[in-house]
Amino acid sequence: MMKTGQIVITGLFIALAILLPSFFHVIGLGKTFLPMHIPVLMAGLSTGSVSGLIAGTLAPLLSSLLTGMPPFPFVIAMTCELGVYGYMAGFFVKRLNIYISVVLSMICSRFTYGMIYFFILPLFGIKVSIEYLLTGVLITSLPGIICQ
Repeated sequence: MMKTGQIVITGLFIALAILLPSFFHVIGLGKTFLPMHIPVLMAGLSTGSVSGLIAGTLAPLLSSLLTGMPPFPFVIAMTCELGVYGYMAGFFVKRLNIYISVVLSMICSRFTYGMIYFFILPLFGIKVSIEYLLTGVLITSLPGIICQ
């Protein structure tokens, strides 16, 4: 069960995860720097895996409803990815140092993102190639991965 302070902090991270991408998308760097990921990561690392899971799951859903970004059906992949990211960050930080926790959480979340893209998005008529997955999951977002 989450304490009141954890709930408030989780809500603040969700709000930040909705607002921060808006600024990055205005200057055209949203996909490159992964701005929604940073507050979700912070939620998991600072308040635990449940908070990270909640922030990671609700932020893309609420952002999609409020701002249209990420659009459907891409919001499905981001919801799964960020839920895994927040949860795993909170899970690993209790067991390992923070740097290893961030790297392992990122690997888990990017793998989830890739798998969702590869298996789920074709159901919506979106064809995804291995090359697209490699460039979209790793190369395009490399600056954001390094920043995190």
